[in-house]
Amino acid sequence: MKNDIIIPVLIAFFVCLLLSPTMIKYLQKLKFGQFIRDEGPESHLKKSGTPTMGGLIILLGIIVGSIFYVKRYPNIIPILFVTLGFGLIGFIDDYIKVVMKRNLGLRAWQKMLGQIIVTGIFAFYILNYTGMDTTMLIPFSGGKYLEFGILFVPALFIIVLGTVNGANFTDGLDGLASSVTVLIATFFTVVAIATNAGIEPVTGAAIGALLGFLVFNVYPARVFMGDTGSLALGGFVASTAIVLQMPLFIPIVAFIYLLEVVSVIIQVASFKTTGKRVFKMAPIHHHFELSGWPETKVVAIFAIVTAVLCMIGFIAI
Repeated sequence: MKNDIIIPVLIAFFVCLLLSPTMIKYLQKLKFGQFIRDEGPESHLKKSGTPTMGGLIILLGIIVGSIFYVKRYPNIIPILFVTLGFGLIGFIDDYIKVVMKRNLGLRAWQKMLGQIIVTGIFAFYILNYTGMDTTMLIPFSGGKYLEFGILFVPALFIIVLGTVNGANFTDGLDGLASSVTVLIATFFTVVAIATNAGIEPVTGAAIGALLGFLVFNVYPARVFMGDTGSLALGGFVASTAIVLQMPLFIPIVAFIYLLEVVSVIIQVASFKTTGKRVFKMAPIHHHFELSGWPETKVVAIFAIVTAVLCMIGFIAI
């Protein structure tokens, strides 16, 4: 049992650690460099040309680390599907931006359609092939569950799409999305072990993959994950929470995702209604940057906040 947790972590870690230098050189050779928006922080302009689409490294680590456990742990199938499905959408988006030189990537409706299709298949599988019911564990309730009934599928769509886009907004500083998500993955791994949920190999592989990727993604980053990675990580977090029947814990342990999304919504709403901006720049990690915080400090504080909230998450179970 212990090996089914530790081995996926180690395999995914070493796959990403050993593969990253070769992949970085290959991405550089193909000139798959990150495009930096002029309206972003001026300090980020020096990052232009840094290889992106490094999310492929994370995905490969997760796949190699967990694929051999599918037969004994069938509950990892929907998590792998959603992670890879959203990763594919992100890859197409990155490819259009970087290779085809269309800065906006996929059109909004195309990206949303892809996300709806992946989420729809996931919902169908959950309801028909996992034996899960339509309840969700309520935080701080002493183990009580909320019955969603016919509202389960609409709630699932909101949870998945919201989490995925929250992870996407979080990916804006070197190592930020990776640092935050590896802590969330650790939280879910501990819960999975304690509840015998049967998903430990994939959550463990996610931990290992992110740790291996972080070696090259911390400031100053040698590679960015791109939408390939950020959308995949959002899909991983959302699907894992749903399989554990713990999506109501996402606002706690993945509070940074929520904060990033809400900051963008507030900024856009405020500017459109009053012509004024609430933050110096959104998502909110840029606000702290422009307030004088070094990039490394923002990442460290956001990771510390996530670590504390994950501990609160354990109390909330």
